[in-house]
Amino acid sequence: MLDPYRRILVLPGALAFSLAGLLARAPISMVSLGIVLLVADRTGSYGYAGAVAASQVVAGAVCTPVQGRLMDRFGQFRLLPVAGTVFAAGVLATAVAVESGQAAPVPHVCAAVAGAGLPPVGSAVRARWRHLLEDRAQLDTAFALEAVVDEIVFVVGPVLVTLLATQLPAWSGLAVAGALGLTGALVLASQRATEPPVAPRGGDRRRTPMSWPGLACLAVVGAGLGGIFGATEVVTVAFADEAGTTAAAGPMLAVWATGSLLAGLIIGARTQQRHALTRLRWSIAGLTAAMAVLAFLPGITSVTVVLFVAGFAIAPTLIATISLVEQTVPRSRLTEGISWISTGIAAGVAPGAAISGQVIDAAGASVAYLVPVASGLLAVLASFMLRRPSARGL
Repeated sequence: MLDPYRRILVLPGALAFSLAGLLARAPISMVSLGIVLLVADRTGSYGYAGAVAASQVVAGAVCTPVQGRLMDRFGQFRLLPVAGTVFAAGVLATAVAVESGQAAPVPHVCAAVAGAGLPPVGSAVRARWRHLLEDRAQLDTAFALEAVVDEIVFVVGPVLVTLLATQLPAWSGLAVAGALGLTGALVLASQRATEPPVAPRGGDRRRTPMSWPGLACLAVVGAGLGGIFGATEVVTVAFADEAGTTAAAGPMLAVWATGSLLAGLIIGARTQQRHALTRLRWSIAGLTAAMAVLAFLPGITSVTVVLFVAGFAIAPTLIATISLVEQTVPRSRLTEGISWISTGIAAGVAPGAAISGQVIDAAGASVAYLVPVASGLLAVLASFMLRRPSARGL
């Protein structure tokens, strides 16, 4: 089963840049939670903590495609160290601002700087795989591997930052996130041999324009996924709280991510017979259907089981989405193209969490599980607005 992974990881430089990408991606699942834990510890207000964390998320959503475009144009070697340094400085400034009791909007601005500087490492690593591999089956395996890495980050990161922030000074989680992000960015940037070539600055860029209609639909799919992620996290915590076992929320969400991780491993080990667009439609429809079941379940055990099953549709959706981006955009603008999916996901998380919170207050957690269903239906609709890619472009 693992042989397809072995075949791509033995390629020169592949294991090194994938591991560097894992290290550099760790802050993605740590920074927002670290900000919430620190601000809530110092102020006692989760509302204020959420607002500061939202500043980081929004800034990241806006700046990620910009960074992706700059990375395609000037190269990862030039951009990653700069972005990593800005990110680490923003994280440090946020911690200092909160610890010293600075009033709004100082912590918000510092958090926004951190979000703006967070490098699009997932996009950068996938662009390296595209540069390294020509075989479609191997490329699918590589994208599956990176989906698995994403899930590892989202399983381990929240646990690590919570442990650090609660067992050590509250700023410790943020400090480690900043250090990991900067170190990973520098290590990845130093690996010049596997870096994709920069985009040409002359007429070639004009002859290979971005396919914006197709990419926009894929970004909406990402927004739907983000809505599912943001809503499900909030609703699951509330569901566990209503059941009198708030501590169960963490393991429940970890089981959800584990299902996705296993699905990613399985997909990467098999040759895909169906086109990525077909896989996307089936997987996002399956995820939406599974989320709908959650609204009718009575207890922790049954919800956890269905979350595990639903998780099996997450990685396939992400893998198919990235594969479609790769088939859609010019190779010279791949990092930018993938970054738009990250922006879509980030743009969906905040409203998903906010709307589900309102529904929880009004009708309870079980009914609120219908919020991720609505997000999923948006993604399903967007997937059916897509046409199968031709040689290059949707």
